[in-house]
Amino acid sequence: MLLFYLLAALALVVIGAVVRTFKVVKEYERGVKFMLGQFVKVMEPGLGTVIPLIQSWERVDMRVKAVDVPRQESITRDNVTVEIDAVIYYQVRDAEKVILEVEEYMYATQQLAQTTMRNIVGEVDLDALLAERERISRQIREIIDEATDPWGIAVQSVELKDIVLAENMKRVIARQAEAERERRAVTIQAEGELEAAQNMADAASTLNQEEGALHLRTLQTLNSLSSDDSNTVIFAVPTEALRALEKIGADGPDESSP
Repeated sequence: MLLFYLLAALALVVIGAVVRTFKVVKEYERGVKFMLGQFVKVMEPGLGTVIPLIQSWERVDMRVKAVDVPRQESITRDNVTVEIDAVIYYQVRDAEKVILEVEEYMYATQQLAQTTMRNIVGEVDLDALLAERERISRQIREIIDEATDPWGIAVQSVELKDIVLAENMKRVIARQAEAERERRAVTIQAEGELEAAQNMADAASTLNQEEGALHLRTLQTLNSLSSDDSNTVIFAVPTEALRALEKIGADGPDESSP
């Protein structure tokens, strides 16, 4: 009877060892296998074997991951304090390196992103930070991607989610924007007056050069005034009559003649 229990226990141990020997690696995963502490190979998707007590393995997710960068308080180049948070999208390219070259690669990538973001923000002015977020995000991504390449990680993108300013700085920016809009309004008004004056000068020059153009303009003015219901009475003198009077005055007798 004792022999039976021993055989049963041995059978359970063998079955448990066999079950633990087979490992399933999913399509989006890779397995890093070690034998007595030494790297053996990278296990591809499918069914693999890991001998208990002799071999061990670590599972690596190869999908794109999104990591939030906690809000950081930074000072821009023009000494303005801002708070910035971001999100990083990265993907493991080499399962072997990500296990052998760095400890806790997710935490390491997050810390590197925080430091890089703080350094880049300190190199730009507030206006550039607000207006050129895409360029700054691309610069941060390039630095992080270069630093994490030896770890077997490829950074897809870095997005600045929010830029928080102090309340007094928000009021200053609002006053600056208001002053800028007033300046544009005054400039546009002055340009409009200049253009109108130039058009009026061109019209006057054209009326003066063309024969009869001023008379036609006078008739148009009379036509527009006649449509009014007011009691205004207008006496129009043709320009030809005025010119005739000018000629008569010019051809008058000379007072110096005998």
